[in-house]
Amino acid sequence: MSFSAFARRVRDPALPHQRRVSALRSCVQLYRPVGFEATLSFLEELAGPFRRDEAALLRALEQLAASRRLRHEDLQRYAAERRTAKQLGHRTPRRADRNPDLGPAIWYGAAQRAALHALGYWRRSRLPELLAGNDPGAREIGDSVSACLAGGGPLTVEQHRLLDDAVQQVRQRVGGRLYEENARAYFRGRDLLRVAALVRDAATPECARAAPRARGENDGPQGIAAHTEGAKPA
Repeated sequence: MSFSAFARRVRDPALPHQRRVSALRSCVQLYRPVGFEATLSFLEELAGPFRRDEAALLRALEQLAASRRLRHEDLQRYAAERRTAKQLGHRTPRRADRNPDLGPAIWYGAAQRAALHALGYWRRSRLPELLAGNDPGAREIGDSVSACLAGGGPLTVEQHRLLDDAVQQVRQRVGGRLYEENARAYFRGRDLLRVAALVRDAATPECARAAPRARGENDGPQGIAAHTEGAKPA
């Protein structure tokens, strides 16, 4: 079923509340900008206890749908930009060009706040397990999460440098034959890159998003996370 079909079920007062909540979860399965569980958690922060309150459930759906609409509008803008570029002879996007298709999922309309929430969720749930692997770069990524959450987002120049170096180490491991050699370590590295991408989004103030960010960061943690999340290498 489509997002719209599940959304109609969420709005249907004739259905039992738990079935409507289940329909919202299905909407999140189809659009989960900061991951499934973190998206549900963020919706509860935005809308209230939707699992037991109808008004909160409808608010949660509208928050999710509004973010999804903004993403679709961005994709349409990008498609128009690419059509114009092709007419000018630029048929292949440059690495420095923005590309919302390849960039990591962000919560359109509240990217920084959602990323901070997701980082808090990761720290409570999965991050200790990821750091226990003691992989190269893992400790530095963990430190960047702590610094980001402690400061409400912004990182210093040095903290950004340390994060970049850590991401490079993880990328080198994930980009080789790690999946064939050690699938568990591969998925741990993939998740560390996803966390690093969230740190980048959490460290970027909303005012800096007035113009779409360049998605040439595909060589950084965001691009790697976008290509590796939920899939093994080809």
